[in-house]
Amino acid sequence: MKLPCLALPSAFVSPLRRLAQTRSSPPSSSAQKRGLALMSEGEGVRATRRLGFSDMMVTPVCLGTMTWGEQNSEDEAHAQLDYAIKERGVNFIDTAEMYPVPTAQHTQGLTEKYLGTWLAKNQDWRHKIYIATKVAGFMADSYMVAGRLKENGYLAINGKQKGPARHDPESIHRACRASLARMQTSYIDLYQLHWPDRYVPKFGSTVYDPAQHYPTAVPFEIICRAIKELLDEGLIRSWGLSNETPFGVAQFAAAAHRVGIPKPVSIQNSFSLVHREFEQTLAESCAHWNYNLSLLPWSPLAGGALSGKYLEGQKPEGARMTIWPFFQSRWLNPRCVSAIERYKALADAEGMSLTTLSLAWINSRNYMENGSTIIGATKMDQLKECIDAFEEGVTLSERTLEAIDEVHLDCRDPSQFI
Repeated sequence: MKLPCLALPSAFVSPLRRLAQTRSSPPSSSAQKRGLALMSEGEGVRATRRLGFSDMMVTPVCLGTMTWGEQNSEDEAHAQLDYAIKERGVNFIDTAEMYPVPTAQHTQGLTEKYLGTWLAKNQDWRHKIYIATKVAGFMADSYMVAGRLKENGYLAINGKQKGPARHDPESIHRACRASLARMQTSYIDLYQLHWPDRYVPKFGSTVYDPAQHYPTAVPFEIICRAIKELLDEGLIRSWGLSNETPFGVAQFAAAAHRVGIPKPVSIQNSFSLVHREFEQTLAESCAHWNYNLSLLPWSPLAGGALSGKYLEGQKPEGARMTIWPFFQSRWLNPRCVSAIERYKALADAEGMSLTTLSLAWINSRNYMENGSTIIGATKMDQLKECIDAFEEGVTLSERTLEAIDEVHLDCRDPSQFI
């Protein structure tokens, strides 16, 4: 039986607020001395910050792309890029070899291709922006193999080859070169491992099941050696993790040291008002005094659920969960909807949209001083609203921050499942 979100005494909230200090607190003196987690000159969206130990100074908002090629056309993708980069100053773009989603053989690679055709028309902008992409993690039998071949034009739709998607050196090299070709660029600023090659609970699952462990996972050091080869060739300039665990972060950092490459500079994990697991499990590992991995939150609006557009049973035409009701449906389970309704009430009381409240809350976290939130939109008004949430002056009151924590304690991570 599913239980509703239960109210807890307010006494539980204050200790949490003391532990989860917001960015209203100044950076520590140790961070200032080391030059870590500090912003450069600029305000709002244009106030850049250093990504991990890299040389990248990225904006607090990163343009996500996973709808391009499915919900968005090539022209719409280019319009988003023009607006975000040229008009609003966003300098960070995130994509992946498997995009768009839901992933399918007939669309695989289109997102990177659309980014590539924009870069071909805007070559003067390439050195002004940072591009991040991802190599797919373990899949036992995948058409991703076909999308990595030159003979198929680096699109899976043009080939019939299938096989396991892995993080072995050959797969990583093929995937990287295919991404470079689709994006029409000679280098990738941030190359990420989309999800682990080994078994881990992911995409909503929370319980580690030993029965799913497989001993053939590619060793951490072998993966790092493949990354080293890409770094040495100049094909990538830094690397990062995604959908990773504290164990994985520690192992990759140790393996990178043994291989002689820099540690990963970022971690792209799910993080939102309805999934705050990062705070408990990864914030310590990623702190600048430890491994210094910048957080790149994905699905900060819980697949659009935290815009409020699905409340009261609404099914907006063209919306992701209207088209694919079973894709990422965890964002709309009863406990999640109950929490979102309460967050919506807080946003109303604060005089802002639920979208703005959700994104401004992420931006208020102290560990986002060197992070960048990945936003995504299918319509230009949605894109504008998301970027606006990172402008100077968009802040949440102390009362609202405490109320958000109270909802969280009542209904902790409602989007996750056993």
